[in-house]
Amino acid sequence: MPKSCNFAFMPKRIEITLNSEQRKCLEKGFRNGHCHAFRQRCRIILLKSEGMVAREIGPFVGIVNQHLINKWIRRYQSGGIQALINTPGQGRKPIFDLNQHAEIVKKAVQEERQRLSQAKRIIEEQTGKEFGLKTLKRFLKNLTADTNAYDFM
Repeated sequence: MPKSCNFAFMPKRIEITLNSEQRKCLEKGFRNGHCHAFRQRCRIILLKSEGMVAREIGPFVGIVNQHLINKWIRRYQSGGIQALINTPGQGRKPIFDLNQHAEIVKKAVQEERQRLSQAKRIIEEQTGKEFGLKTLKRFLKNLTADTNAYDFM
C-alpha cells in the first residue's frame, strides 16, 4: 500500500437497522406527521436504513448539508423517534402573554375603541415592548377566540 494513502480521514459510516415495529412507526410518521420537518426526518431515517449514504439522501429530502442529515441520524440512534420531534421552546417567543397582558390590552382597547393605533401606543408604554399593529390585531383575535370558547362550556 502506498504511503500517501491516509485512512485517518475516512469517516465512520453510520448504519441503521430497523425492526418491523420501528419501520412501521417511522412510515406512519412520514405519511401522517404533524409537521413537514418531522416527516422529512422520518424519511431520512427510512432511507438510511435502506443503505443510502447522506449525499444520496439529500436530494430526496431537499437537504444539501450532509452533516445535518447525519445529525438527525445520530439523534434518532440516541433517542428514537421522539428525538425527531421539535422540542418546546424552539422558534420565536410570543410578544404577548395571555395571562400577563390580557387585562392591559383590554383596558387600552376599551379606552381607544376607534383608534387602535392609539391603543397600541398605550400598550407599548405600559409593557415596554414594541410591536406592530398586526400583532395587536392577532392578539385581540386570539383573545376573543379564547373567551368565546368558554361560553359554550
